[in-house]
Amino acid sequence: MNDKYERYSRQMLFAPIGAAGQERLAQSRVLIVGMGALGTVLAGHLVRSGVGLVRFADRDYVELSNLQRQMLYDEEDARQGYPKAAAAERKLRAINSDVRLEPVVADVTAGNVERLLDGIDLVADGTDNFTTRFLLNDACFKKGIPFVYGGAVSSRGMSAIFVPGRTPCLRCLLEHEDGSAGQTCDTIGVISPVVDMVASYQAVEAIKYLVGASDAQRRSLVTMDVWRTYYYEMKFPAPRHDCPTCGLGQYPALQVDGRNTATTLCGRETVQIHERSSLDLAEWRDRLAPAAAVSLNPFLLRAQLPEGERLVLFSDGRVLVQGTDDVVRARTIYARYIGH
Repeated sequence: MNDKYERYSRQMLFAPIGAAGQERLAQSRVLIVGMGALGTVLAGHLVRSGVGLVRFADRDYVELSNLQRQMLYDEEDARQGYPKAAAAERKLRAINSDVRLEPVVADVTAGNVERLLDGIDLVADGTDNFTTRFLLNDACFKKGIPFVYGGAVSSRGMSAIFVPGRTPCLRCLLEHEDGSAGQTCDTIGVISPVVDMVASYQAVEAIKYLVGASDAQRRSLVTMDVWRTYYYEMKFPAPRHDCPTCGLGQYPALQVDGRNTATTLCGRETVQIHERSSLDLAEWRDRLAPAAAVSLNPFLLRAQLPEGERLVLFSDGRVLVQGTDDVVRARTIYARYIGH
């Protein structure tokens, strides 16, 4: 108990949290989806603050270009090509061994999102696309779980917390945004200070909710540009009665099967194909070795193809085709090496 008091003493001296709030944090369970720039900062704050369980899911692995803004990773993670969830677990466990960590290396889809939300008190958005954000929004409002939204690109950021029964949902505010034509970090860049600011806004709203400080909860969408010194707060409107999510209870993002899809990862010359439920990586190493230069770690298999593209295989059945953003070309390569 003395060690725990010492660890959280400065946080407990903050009157709105105190000893009672610290105990509530210790009993709380949070899911972070996306362990890139926002997710790593969020995880650092929540793990250091003493949230009892932090589950986090990410489909990707660490690359050198991540290190400028994704705070939990280092050069060795990039050299090894570790999945972000696995690399994050190692760092976070060294930061706070009291917190229970549940890393999940997987794509979050309509097929698994509700299972990932089981037993969770709050969901934090660390993603980089609106398809997944609307999926999380719909799943959270279906299950009555708060959803802390955040986004950062260039020097701009946005953040809000959506609480079922108290606020509108993300779809009410951004109904027509699909992210497909929007600017992304991979097309126009991003600076790390705006990531820290957005994730910190997300983290403080999460902590307010978890300690029961509903009177301090922000009911607005904050936007900012840290380069141009701009800040704007848009008060929430009333929930829309015709909103498919919080008005009509239709939850459209949950009606889409997350498998049997090909998804272009914007700006990365990468297409993700998910047509199998699982892949035995050791078996596929042996299959691909005669035709490609392969390397295997405990989490993924990489194969450099003679055509110039690269395959990255995950045990959950996903395959990344890197070196092209043409879905037809990616499917051709997939069919040639992986089959149907």
